[in-house]
Amino acid sequence: MRLRLAGALAAVLVTAGLAAGPAAQAAPDPVRQPTLADLAERHGRYFGSATDNPELTDTAYTRLLGSEVDMITPGNGMKWYATEPQQGVFDWTDGDEIVDLARRHHQKVRAHTLVWHSQLPDWLTSRQWTASELRAVLKKHITTEVRHYRGKVYAWDVVNEAFDEDGSYRETIWYKTLGPGYIADALRWAHQADPHARLYLNDYNIEATGPKSDAYHRLAKDLKARGVPLDGVGFQAHLALQYGYPATLEDNLRRFSRLGLDTALTEVDVRMQLPATEEKLAEQATWYRDLTAACLAVRRCAGVTIWDYTDKYSWIPAFFPGEGAALPWDEELRPKPAYQALREALR
Repeated sequence: MRLRLAGALAAVLVTAGLAAGPAAQAAPDPVRQPTLADLAERHGRYFGSATDNPELTDTAYTRLLGSEVDMITPGNGMKWYATEPQQGVFDWTDGDEIVDLARRHHQKVRAHTLVWHSQLPDWLTSRQWTASELRAVLKKHITTEVRHYRGKVYAWDVVNEAFDEDGSYRETIWYKTLGPGYIADALRWAHQADPHARLYLNDYNIEATGPKSDAYHRLAKDLKARGVPLDGVGFQAHLALQYGYPATLEDNLRRFSRLGLDTALTEVDVRMQLPATEEKLAEQATWYRDLTAACLAVRRCAGVTIWDYTDKYSWIPAFFPGEGAALPWDEELRPKPAYQALREALR
């Protein structure tokens, strides 16, 4: 009986459609323009964005985040202060929320970051540690966090910002207590906890060749020679119009690839002194086009991630007073000239 009713209903619907004629039929869907992720995928690359937990309640924001990019980086939710707020007590709430968001939109995750000198919890920074104590703390943190996200993330920024501008090791809690060997140890422990995740070193002001990027090149070459599991180097690319474009970016990416390493542009934004003008926005667009083209020109440059996609949630104004307008979408989530420039570079 149920089948006969269904068949009858179908016949009525078909007849009604025929009687109504072509005008009553649904208009064809407009052709969807390819997203930045679609365009990057044609080159075998990804195009990503950072995000952070407080903004995930903004549905207009998350709708665009979920459709335009295919790689997500948690801005803060996987850092030490968030994941191990008390010694030995782990909290995955923020990181899990972003991993779950990415999974719902079929996006991958660049996990950020395991070892850094900043945003550490008070319990870690408020006392003196012996080398053996701190080594045990570091190993437990890395092993526990990487195991928790095993199989759920594409890559880890394992060690973040290990060098000063002159190419010397940054005087962090890790370097001062453990010496430079902490970097190799961190990479080994991360690899043991998740052998399939891509492992990166990550820093800013290494886009152009110079003392700081030279230090990373020497370190990476040494780590590779010793069989330490290192897969890539992340160029943060927090750029500013007033300091000039890093003209040697492509050459620098290429010399790291010759070591057998991937590279990636991991935290891209291009800030300017406010107010923004048409001229500044046009120059910014050129920079976004050129840095994307540099990545595409180097086979082992895996992709580009912008440090959030909209000025509405940019970190820049809070840290660089009088500067901003750094991202391809404005505070109203409207695309700027930089967005069109990205499309042109990826096309």
